[in-house]
Amino acid sequence: MISQPDQSITLRGPSSVVSARTSSRPHVSSRSKRYNRSHAGGSSYAPQNEFPVFSHSGDVEILIKAGGKENRYLLHKHTLTRCSGFFEASTSQEWSKASVLPLPEPSSRELTRIGEESASSSGNELGRPRANSPVPRKRWRYELDPGTGGDDIPMLVQKEGNSSTSTDSTRSNSLFGGGSTTANTPATRKVSGHSHTHSTNSFFRSVANLSLAPTKGNQESPLSQADADLLRDYDNLFRIFYNYSPVLDSINIADAYVQCKSLLTLADQYDALAVVGPRVDHHLLQFQSRLWKQIAKYPVSYLRLGYLSRSKVIFQEALIHVVGQWPAGERSIRQSFPDIVLDIIEDKVDELEETVSRIESRLFRLNLTNSRGERVTPGTSYLDWLAVSLFRQWLADNTSPAPMPAPAPNRGHSSRDGGATSRAAAIVASTSTPPNLASLGRAYRTLGSATGTNYLGHDECKRFLKLTPELYSRDNLRRFEKRIDELKSAAREIVRPLMGSGLELELERGAAMPGAPSAGGSGVPVAPSGMTSYLTCVRVMERDLPWAIED
Repeated sequence: MISQPDQSITLRGPSSVVSARTSSRPHVSSRSKRYNRSHAGGSSYAPQNEFPVFSHSGDVEILIKAGGKENRYLLHKHTLTRCSGFFEASTSQEWSKASVLPLPEPSSRELTRIGEESASSSGNELGRPRANSPVPRKRWRYELDPGTGGDDIPMLVQKEGNSSTSTDSTRSNSLFGGGSTTANTPATRKVSGHSHTHSTNSFFRSVANLSLAPTKGNQESPLSQADADLLRDYDNLFRIFYNYSPVLDSINIADAYVQCKSLLTLADQYDALAVVGPRVDHHLLQFQSRLWKQIAKYPVSYLRLGYLSRSKVIFQEALIHVVGQWPAGERSIRQSFPDIVLDIIEDKVDELEETVSRIESRLFRLNLTNSRGERVTPGTSYLDWLAVSLFRQWLADNTSPAPMPAPAPNRGHSSRDGGATSRAAAIVASTSTPPNLASLGRAYRTLGSATGTNYLGHDECKRFLKLTPELYSRDNLRRFEKRIDELKSAAREIVRPLMGSGLELELERGAAMPGAPSAGGSGVPVAPSGMTSYLTCVRVMERDLPWAIED
């Protein structure tokens, strides 16, 4: 039986070469001969058509050089312009500096056509002219410009096409590598025969001096961390353009954050956030609980990262932390975020302050009743009235801003009412200053705790009653503590709407606790105690996001 030639190998020689090879040895299959043939360093090496160098179909050459190391990419204009506004603008007719590649020779064109059929089968470059097409091909060339100063940001700059580079790349498309077509001419063979002795002597001298020659690895200086990060970011950027996973840390979330932030900054530089953002979002969300804890520690940083990556979950999580601690970090937020994000933060802060104001007014109207259903007063039940007074005093102390320091006495004026006037001004200033949400959150978290033992405990009640010796007794102390507990229970129900949480951090822990309560029975889970000291009941809907949500 005559063996059939292997059809799985795309790149093959001309039919005359194949037929001559198979007819000389009819009992030896071409498959076994092909396995025993080495392509390493030989003239029959064929360049691959895959990322990062598409030797056959690539038309945009990009050189990234940093710290003595250079990465070369040969990519497609069609892919780059779809993913990046920078490449779309720079390759347009107005700004393009593309060079026209010379058409390959007919023999080389015939050999290249076979290899390009499989390379173009993916459908990415269906509209691109092939090497055998009479339409001339264009090529764009970009080089990374590091800038002139230390503060300059490295940027890709389009260069004029190089004719020598274009010619070399055209020859490299040949099935037989970059060798010249005159390698097998009679003149060449004649020169090779006369120089055989000289080549042998050169070979032995090269072997003798091989150990003395410095290696390439020794000549290259090690890359700095900044250069390595720059090369990694550009490589990840182009990998994402071609739907490859970026190379990011998947173990240490702190390192992953730094790498993702650097990659997003680069994507923003080249107007490619819409493509890079979802990849960053997918990578960070794999950390789950570790991510929620990091967002709680650095909410402002992750708010910016969530905004750049258009991550709904990360942006919502960080926004709830920022609003609950407002105005902490307000200065840096106003300096580094656009107005649309500031408007969202301010709207959520206003909503939370309005809710807190309604709850606070209900707490100050909280009262006790006697056995006849009447509100307690100093005349009806003095001991119960003292319990209400102590509760309201604690509430006022913990929901009011810290008192202003007393002004220094003015010795130049000797009016009698000078001291009273300064004290009145200090009182007005303290009452006009609204408390921040962080301090209010601690007070309401204390009121909403399940046990209520964190405030107005046994010792505090005992010290308060001892201020009136004629009222202090064991029976009165027990009655006084009972009435305080009734006030605590009523206050816990009033502040329950503030105990809800929209944080993934607290929802994840609440889900692990069976029988977790809900805020007001509305299905909103109550944040477990001890997770945060501020309010996290803010609800961020899709309409609140600073970008449009695609259906």
